[in-house]
Amino acid sequence: MGDRDWRPFIYGGLASIVAEFGTFPIDTTKTRLQIQGQKIDPRHVELRYSGMVDCFVKTSRQEGVKALYCGIWPAVLRQATYGTIKFGTYYSMKRILAARRADGGAREHLPTNTVCAAASGGLASAIANPTDVLKVRMQVGEEKGSLVRCFVDIYRNEGVRGLWRGVGPTSQRAAVIAAVELPVYDASKRALLPTLGDRPLNHLLSSLLASLGSAVASTPLDVIRTRLMNQRNVKGVAAVGGVRIYKGTVDCLLQTVRSEGGSALYKGFVPTWLRMGPWNIIFFITYEQLKQLY
Repeated sequence: MGDRDWRPFIYGGLASIVAEFGTFPIDTTKTRLQIQGQKIDPRHVELRYSGMVDCFVKTSRQEGVKALYCGIWPAVLRQATYGTIKFGTYYSMKRILAARRADGGAREHLPTNTVCAAASGGLASAIANPTDVLKVRMQVGEEKGSLVRCFVDIYRNEGVRGLWRGVGPTSQRAAVIAAVELPVYDASKRALLPTLGDRPLNHLLSSLLASLGSAVASTPLDVIRTRLMNQRNVKGVAAVGGVRIYKGTVDCLLQTVRSEGGSALYKGFVPTWLRMGPWNIIFFITYEQLKQLY
């Protein structure tokens, strides 16, 4: 492919889409758990679910199994953009920085990998934010109809800003996840190479370690991001469903802690970790296999 190697972008996008299809129902339960129990939002005061399993079972029984995949198409669209940019940019930046070292070496450094990962994650998430908003609205179950109809409704009622609602915490969360997930995976993989070699078992164990670290670091920002994306501000109309409850990331953080306690920032932690684990396993194994095939 010459000087411009597009394979990390293509492999990253394809592997992200495969992983998304395999883990999406877990993401739906996580989103619904994070939304419930908001004492200052009349739409979501009730605690409908006691945990991930209860949410999964009740959603399936009351709304059908199909409801667990509400929002799958904006999620796939998100991964086609977010995953492509994030992983492609990260691996390309690492390769470029390694090639430009004065001593001609290619040994990786954790600080460099962390900066590359955070930059690629934040950039990709900001670009893909509208697809994330669509996904959250459809998962909560209040936006009915197709992906296009949901997009038109948000644009018509909330304008362009509505599509970028929550972009701050979304980008911050993505940067935190990438800054932990990718360097930890690469470091774990290198450490296990002498024992396990460059094989699927190595990829599996490295991805599990990466997912645990990123889940712990990112869940508070994920809760804030989800709540900001789900709130409405329909052209300034102050009514139930149209009230702007949170002014921004810091305000959402403070109000959540004051009204629900600090533990509320880790609502949905179990499904977050349980989703990140399988998601990372599917992604990295798919990515590594694509690298070996082509």
